Amino acid sequence: MATLADGRTLPFDWYSDPAVLRLEREQIFRRTWQYAGRADQVALPGAFFTCDLGGVPIVVVRESESRLRAFLNVCRHRGSLVCEGDGRRETLQCPYHAWTYGLDGSLRAAPRSDREPGFDRTELGLVPVSVDSWGPFVFVNPDGEAAPLADTLGELPELVAASGLELESLRFLERSSGEYEANWKVCSENFLECYHCQVAHPGFSKVVDVSVDAYVLEQSPTFSTQYGPVRETWEGAFDPRGPIERGQFHFLWPNVTINIMPGRPNLSIGPIVPIGPERTARFLDYFVGPDVEQAWLDDMLEFDQQVGVEDRALVERVQKGLRGGGLAHGRLMGESEGLIAHFQAMLLEALA
Repeated sequence: MATLADGRTLPFDWYSDPAVLRLEREQIFRRTWQYAGRADQVALPGAFFTCDLGGVPIVVVRESESRLRAFLNVCRHRGSLVCEGDGRRETLQCPYHAWTYGLDGSLRAAPRSDREPGFDRTELGLVPVSVDSWGPFVFVNPDGEAAPLADTLGELPELVAASGLELESLRFLERSSGEYEANWKVCSENFLECYHCQVAHPGFSKVVDVSVDAYVLEQSPTFSTQYGPVRETWEGAFDPRGPIERGQFHFLWPNVTINIMPGRPNLSIGPIVPIGPERTARFLDYFVGPDVEQAWLDDMLEFDQQVGVEDRALVERVQKGLRGGGLAHGRLMGESEGLIAHFQAMLLEALA
């Protein structure tokens, strides 16, 4: 796997160069499995939802009770988005010129096409992409010939199960979303280390032991993991006691974050999505166990959202420094930032 010499970071100008983002979209986001949404959003026949995979618009639809399908959300006529949001339909109709597609992606109707010699509807269906699920989570890969999702997940399901969570028992709680004035790689790298936690996340650090000898970093071929044990003497309003004995924080290449906080059964999952060279969209879908008390949930969400507020300030501050120029590279701390080095090596290999 490609690496940078002497602990250097990626070139700083890669975090603002539109040409680099175009290459990342082509070489990474069009070829990888990414979290798209929840299985309950497409539980019924005809249900659909739309999502964006690093600039690739996607529609996921339940064709029948057993068939989950996904397509490029792009009309074959002149490129309009076919669908927006979510809902339930018997067909998918483009609002521009009413080209109408079946839930299997086939073109059913195109006004005035009968007046066009040689017009072949069978060649103009929506472009299919790969779709699969892991428990209540729906993943999409824009590559219609992608290897199975299980190959990307690797041992991740076993690690999540080892925390004590039963994914099928979780219920969806809420979605939190926002945009950041930072490159997607800055947001990803911030997630991949807790070297900053003691300084920047005082509330988190009073609950989770972030010391170098207690906080564990592990690399796998397609994901990275951080384990955060609860401090022997913890402080704060958030109560970390419960069947989940330590925090698990996973990053699934290229952009999916999975968080399991210590305490009651809980999990949040969501993507880090580039919407511009220096702008990123994020959302987290929060899931909880069936019997988790509302008071604990309120405390956990407040605790987690405070970390998010602090992280926003950090990544936007980094982006301003990177944009300023004057330095070509930074220097990673090998012991504490090994997962960033792993991420950057995977990115270099993908862009080879």
